[in-house]
Amino acid sequence: MNTTRIVSINDIESFLQGLSQIEITTNSSKKEKYNFILETLIKLKYKQIRKKNKRTVKRYLQKVTGYSDNQIKRLIKKWKNGKLLASLEIMNNNRTRFPCKYRSTEIGLLAKADDALNYPNGNALKESLIREHKVFKKEDFKTISQISVSHIYNLRNNSSQYQSATMHYTKTNPVNVPIGERRKPIPDGKPGYLRIDSVHQGDFNGVKGVYHINIVDEITQWEAVGCVEVISEKFLIPLLENLIDQFPFRIINFHSDNGSEYINYQVKDMLSRLLVKQTKSRSRKTNDNALVEGKNGSVIRKHIGRKYIPKKYARSVDSFYQEYFNTFINYHRVCSFATDYIDKKGKIRKKYDIYLTPYDRFKLLKNAEKYLRKELAILLKAENTPKECANLLGFTKRSVNREIKLNKDSDEIYRGAFAHKKYLIRRLKAKGKSKKIQNDEDLKKYITKRLKKKDSPEQICGRITNKLTKEQFQSITFPTVYN
Repeated sequence: MNTTRIVSINDIESFLQGLSQIEITTNSSKKEKYNFILETLIKLKYKQIRKKNKRTVKRYLQKVTGYSDNQIKRLIKKWKNGKLLASLEIMNNNRTRFPCKYRSTEIGLLAKADDALNYPNGNALKESLIREHKVFKKEDFKTISQISVSHIYNLRNNSSQYQSATMHYTKTNPVNVPIGERRKPIPDGKPGYLRIDSVHQGDFNGVKGVYHINIVDEITQWEAVGCVEVISEKFLIPLLENLIDQFPFRIINFHSDNGSEYINYQVKDMLSRLLVKQTKSRSRKTNDNALVEGKNGSVIRKHIGRKYIPKKYARSVDSFYQEYFNTFINYHRVCSFATDYIDKKGKIRKKYDIYLTPYDRFKLLKNAEKYLRKELAILLKAENTPKECANLLGFTKRSVNREIKLNKDSDEIYRGAFAHKKYLIRRLKAKGKSKKIQNDEDLKKYITKRLKKKDSPEQICGRITNKLTKEQFQSITFPTVYN
């Protein structure tokens, strides 16, 4: 088609209006179409015209060349990047192309042989194709028997004809293990969220050494370390129960990586008996278990080293941990704790500016006395004297003796949970203004109701002294409501 007279946008619009109902078919080659697009874009100064006119040019190119809208957009993009001209130069060079040797007939024979032989490796398949031609005298296999091993894999992976004929290759389904929830625990300032990891103590002549089991609480950094000969149900489950029992607070969450030593049904059953929730690390989130992994290096590797320790010494190492090491790292080893702050860009950062032992951090918890009673029970169970317990817990001997005397069980044994329950009952029976609300359930409900209606403590006390409620409740002052 002669389009030399079309030199402006108006000419194009007139051309398109005149041919709106006519379909144009062209027998031009790919090279001629590319040349036409290149000349048109340069002649009309495509880069400088308005967006509305650019759409008109695209419609014009579609009409003349027969290309789709997406193809025209791709060619214009290539022209903008200077690659359309390079494509024309390649066409002009008339490159020598190698003839296709393995056509549909040969690929069909390859797929048929592969399927019959149950998909052997490339070398075995090539040898079988050669035997088909030379031993069994099948002329159909003459060409395909000359194929290289690497090209067999090329056809297996890239040939749509081969893949449709065989339908052998399928994607591997991911393994979904229904044990533990894949998420990062959020302790919200509460103790009892444990992180656990294993540390292997080297090999010697192919023989494995002992395994250290390290458990750390996320909030207090309270740590319990143990040692086993091998990672198996026989050794691991009793040790885990022992280590969990050493923590002076109720365990809420047990978090590990995705290793099979902790993601198994034996550990799951043990945690279910203890009413502990199990979670595991997320994929591509390396910081999920970073706390305990950092402790592996700064505590276990630093004090125990990296040299090989034979399995026969596992019990001795574990005894050392339980009798001396765990006491040292929790009561005497200072740890750093982070403080969150917001930088100039509004991002939350951490600054490690607080240095405390895990026990000192533990004492700063809200209702720490509840947890300290359990810790005292653990120390007494380990046959420590009241004086030794007082030194470890930071109290006087007299305070510890008074606590044991007041809160021990009927069989003269001090138990942490029972001792705290006894303490709460005694507090409920206590007299004084500070206990009026706590001892009177009706008064407590009335104050809660008025607070939900956004009454101030002064207004609530005024209502209580009113004639309507004067006979129903005891009189209280507004500081009591604030407390």
